[in-house]
Amino acid sequence: MRALTLHGPRDVRVETVADPKIEDPRDAIVRVTLSAICGSDLHPYRGHEVGCDVGTVLGHEFIGEIVERGDEVDGLAPGTRVASPFATCCGACFYCERGLQSRCVEGGVYGWVEGGRGLQGAQAEYVRVPLAATTLAAVPQDVSAEAALFAGDVMATGAFAMDQAEVGPETVAAVVGCGPVGLMACFAGAERGVASVIAVDGLSERRELAERFGAAQATPERALARVLDATEGRGADAVIEAVGSAEAARLAVDLVRPGGVISSVGVHSAAHLPFSPAEAYDKNLTWRSGRCPARRYLEGLLERARQGDLDLEPVISHRLPLSDGARAYDLFDRTLEGCTKVLLLPEA
Repeated sequence: MRALTLHGPRDVRVETVADPKIEDPRDAIVRVTLSAICGSDLHPYRGHEVGCDVGTVLGHEFIGEIVERGDEVDGLAPGTRVASPFATCCGACFYCERGLQSRCVEGGVYGWVEGGRGLQGAQAEYVRVPLAATTLAAVPQDVSAEAALFAGDVMATGAFAMDQAEVGPETVAAVVGCGPVGLMACFAGAERGVASVIAVDGLSERRELAERFGAAQATPERALARVLDATEGRGADAVIEAVGSAEAARLAVDLVRPGGVISSVGVHSAAHLPFSPAEAYDKNLTWRSGRCPARRYLEGLLERARQGDLDLEPVISHRLPLSDGARAYDLFDRTLEGCTKVLLLPEA
């Protein structure tokens, strides 16, 4: 099959690799019909996360169709259209039972193999899904491919970001970073009825997209003044940090009010956070972070998508064939051509 493989920093190649096979009776093989590049894919691409084996197939956002299943996979017959969270899960361990499927003791994240151990990714024609019965969700026929793909990661992560911040009707929330996750956090805030969401990004086109999802907008330079003006000088009740950079985390600390919550869903690769324990103490700060348990949200978001009033097209800037994968990564990495979200079409 054809797949996008990582060979070093900013070295992604389209190669022919072995087709995945059933390795465990709980596995399924999925023919990928749509995949995407996620912001967290840029961490190994840029060399900020190291250790991934050369030749690893990248990607963890996808939908597709079951083509083969192991003997212990019930309810997902060949031909079933399925969506997946970005991490597999068993559904029965300590963490899965508590809704934290992203820390399943048997699970793993697609697109990371280190020392020969891990899961190959889904920016490919086929992908092996371990723990398929408890990882995958059947997609209703009246849900679009794009909505199903978004439900498995960016929509789930945006919802989780707001839930982790414990927002309510009186919350003034700031969202730092208006890539796809930040945009979906703006949408989730509006759906949860928060008082207001202020979207902060350096790119005007992303701020304008955030307005379409119910947010006011501010540049990073004007964000503090905008937030203080909206809160009688207190600061934001909640700040969603959706970038994963020291600069974004620093801005989040500056924007949050004393006693407020920072919900960090950006993937951080720096050794230290850019604020001190004393600053956290002096603000009575709550910092909450971690990998979204996307499986917990999947069915609910698919049902939400069935309502048909969620327009995701503005978030999608590029649709490219898998064969243009190297160019797709470069566009996304450098935000060229107004790039916000790249979808990859395996059959194009």
